[in-house]
Amino acid sequence: MPSNAIQRFRETVNLAIYGSKAATLQVLRVMRLTVSLVSIGAFLYFLGYPQTPQSSFWILLIVRAGIVFFIFSYLLRFFFDFEPRRFFRENALEGLLLLAVIVDALGAVVVGKPFLRFFLSRSGISGFQGMFMILIQIFLLIIVMLDLVKAGKHIARLRVKPSTLFIGSYLILIFGGAGLLSMPEMRAPGTELSFTDAIFTSASASCVTGLIVVDTATFFSLKGHLVLAVLIQLGGLNIIIFASFFALLSGRSAIGLRQQAIVMDFMSFESLSDTVRMLRDILLVTFSIELLGAGVLYFTWGPQVEFSTPLHKFWVSLFHSISAFNNAGFSLFTNNLFENGVRDSYFLHIVIAGLLILGGLGFPVIQDLFGIRPLRERLRKPWKKPKVHTRLVVNTSVLLIVVGAVVFYFFENQNPAQYAEGGFQYQTIIQKWITAFFHSASARTAGFNTLDFSLISAPVLLFFVFLMFVGASPISTGGGVKTTTMSILLFSGLASIRNKRHTEIFRHQVSQDLARKAFGIVFFSGCVVFFGTFLVMIFDPQLPPLNVFFEVVSAHGTVGLSTGITPQLSLPSRWVIILAMFMGRVGILTLAVSLARPSLTNRYTFPEANIIVA
Repeated sequence: MPSNAIQRFRETVNLAIYGSKAATLQVLRVMRLTVSLVSIGAFLYFLGYPQTPQSSFWILLIVRAGIVFFIFSYLLRFFFDFEPRRFFRENALEGLLLLAVIVDALGAVVVGKPFLRFFLSRSGISGFQGMFMILIQIFLLIIVMLDLVKAGKHIARLRVKPSTLFIGSYLILIFGGAGLLSMPEMRAPGTELSFTDAIFTSASASCVTGLIVVDTATFFSLKGHLVLAVLIQLGGLNIIIFASFFALLSGRSAIGLRQQAIVMDFMSFESLSDTVRMLRDILLVTFSIELLGAGVLYFTWGPQVEFSTPLHKFWVSLFHSISAFNNAGFSLFTNNLFENGVRDSYFLHIVIAGLLILGGLGFPVIQDLFGIRPLRERLRKPWKKPKVHTRLVVNTSVLLIVVGAVVFYFFENQNPAQYAEGGFQYQTIIQKWITAFFHSASARTAGFNTLDFSLISAPVLLFFVFLMFVGASPISTGGGVKTTTMSILLFSGLASIRNKRHTEIFRHQVSQDLARKAFGIVFFSGCVVFFGTFLVMIFDPQLPPLNVFFEVVSAHGTVGLSTGITPQLSLPSRWVIILAMFMGRVGILTLAVSLARPSLTNRYTFPEANIIVA
């Protein structure tokens, strides 16, 4: 039998090299890391800098050498492994990718060139050579990423808190994104991006905010838009989730217990055993909704919106779907959705509003409402209701959106400034209600606008400050202090007025620890907003105070709505906004827990103090 012959050969090789096995594998790990870093460097250079025939030749040579090395490494690790079936199972994706590369290379024997290049050249696609370079590098990059994230199971060696790792992942994402956006190929010819503006743009995308200091549509190239989309996606779900997802693709055992514990802490899963399943469900739900949203948007653009090719139209649709579901508010149009041909596409507004509402509900709520298991259980037991958290999130979200839409409709309907071109006053009643609903939903943390926000009346701006401060729901792509936090604070206040000992929601009791946490979040977020507004008014005294207040709350709530003052901010004010976006995304309590030293013991009490508070 061939399999028995291979097995005997493996055993012979293992016996011959057993004494040097540990040293060989250690050298191999160092070499894999070196090749991985060189491959990533080559990919970034190709992506970010203009290429000459000579540089393209060397990059392709590095890529091919990297692929050959990974094939050799895969075979060597196979021969060193005593359990070949387990090895193939745990490295299935890497093996399939390498097999695909080998099959592609065999095209040089069959048709005279690699199959991928052969089919691209026959397809009639312009610039197929560059596309071949990108595709072959993406293949290598996936293999490299799979190799790097396997180190995640050794994360237990890092003696850091989950909150510190969470904050560090965003800092890496922001500064890494700024470095990418600073590359020449990311921008339109003749443009320059300062260090501060690169950090600002990267932080706005990574923290899914949407505030901009340069015109996203015209300042950045297609490659720059691609980087922004990746930053939005990574920032919306957090880079830890994506690293764990790649580890999951490598094999279930690639996710260590410590890594699962970190994901569980970040996502507030109920048990460690649910982590892998919920992780898979989150990524599946996210990509499914974004692809479905892109497909619907593809057919809803107005006839006035011009696209160069169907592929360009799909890319614009996909970018806006990613931006909407992640509540980022970035758009590939100069005036956001206030662009000609876009601001009149009301069905498109409804689709985008639906995407951002779904993203803002939170993954536990989506799972509880639309998951197969909960739906099947509620069909069997009609009396069973969704979880208390789900009901609280849905009821609060609906209330905020409805009240916000009514406030917007009432005040903007009387706003004389809305008689300007494309203004609210030129819409029909149905169109006005769609616009009011859209902006009420968008103010919750999305940041899209179909009207000129510099013309919005002061009462609406002030009410939207409240909506932006509250924001979306926990474990979602949105920001703010969260709907549940404000609800718990409200119910706690009502319980205090009624002289009740406990806070009750839907016939359930809320713990005092949860109420204190809600108060702490709102209080410290309020402090960030106050001091942020205070500093920007010092640095830019010429700006209207209400607009500054609106801008800071929009940044801290990771919303992205602006009255148009963002490009006018001075350098110090831009850094204030960057910090506000960062603290709004990682969370005040997360930042505090990361910096604070844990208490040694809580087993003591002091005498009660009688303090007059009212």
